[in-house]
Amino acid sequence: MQLKVIRTLEEFDALADQWNDLLSCSASHVPFLRHEYLAAWWRTLGGGEWAHGELYVVLGYHADGSLGGVAPLFFTENKDGEPAMMLLGSVEISDYLDVIICPDGAPAFIDALLEHLDSPQAPNWKLLDLYNLLEDSPTLRILESSAGKRGWQYTLERLQHCPYIPLPGDWETYLAGIDKKQRHEIRRKLRRAESFDVPVRWYILQDASALDEHIDSLFYLMEQDEDKRAFLTPIMRDQMRATVQQAYRAGWLQLAFLEAGGQKVAAYLNFDYGNHIWVYNSGLDFNYSALSPGWVLLGYLLRWANEHQRVAFDFLRGNEDYKYRFGAIDRYVVRARVVR
Repeated sequence: MQLKVIRTLEEFDALADQWNDLLSCSASHVPFLRHEYLAAWWRTLGGGEWAHGELYVVLGYHADGSLGGVAPLFFTENKDGEPAMMLLGSVEISDYLDVIICPDGAPAFIDALLEHLDSPQAPNWKLLDLYNLLEDSPTLRILESSAGKRGWQYTLERLQHCPYIPLPGDWETYLAGIDKKQRHEIRRKLRRAESFDVPVRWYILQDASALDEHIDSLFYLMEQDEDKRAFLTPIMRDQMRATVQQAYRAGWLQLAFLEAGGQKVAAYLNFDYGNHIWVYNSGLDFNYSALSPGWVLLGYLLRWANEHQRVAFDFLRGNEDYKYRFGAIDRYVVRARVVR
């Protein structure tokens, strides 16, 4: 493959269509690798997670000039203060990351990538520090092999649980497949919502003119939780707002609310992408705990996902108990380190 390095924002922005076309055949076809998501991430360096970074996106082109591989990298000091090449999106707010490559071209691209990174043209890095790859990513095996051929050290560390629910495409079939007690609880809470003291309704935002207002409502519900209030710094709010707006424009936003008596009491910020639902964040009003608003809205969303033939409901990182009560099964993300 012929390689090209992108180091400016202007060059990066110009890649959007080619980038997303290639992503559609990649083994890791996730919303966090969409060009518009990573472009928004780069503009705030992950909502201020990184103090500085140098863009270093490596592209691989086939002989016919078509884009065949993307290593979405940047150069920075990692969490341990080491000069590192890292994946755009690292670490905290992008649940699944990877290189972007059709499977049959992955070995050639990764070999060419490591050869380039070992050349004088590359930054003076000490390690490739790649977070949040799914444990079954084919990139890991290929990277280990390619690093081994160069005598470089490769290590793998399991990070976080990433529970998800395979969906059968039918609400009653889904309910039949989970624990009997939990099945009863979901039905009971949905019935209670239907007969609550004030009218209860839920909806998925469709109106573009109301998007910013609903983002503000999402932030308000999130900040009812002390940890999320600390998370929502001004720059993180800018980051999340840009992500939501980009996802809406690209057609893969699912921003859902539960209302009680006209008052928004729960919200889910999800991505509806690749026939999966990806549960990115949520918020709720604890004053309405008698309604169990989080569980009720989650139940409605799971029913919607089954009725609309989504194949999976992915809770992303975190092993909170409620995810397993709703029938989630485990997988993990890992961190791969390559030291030359």
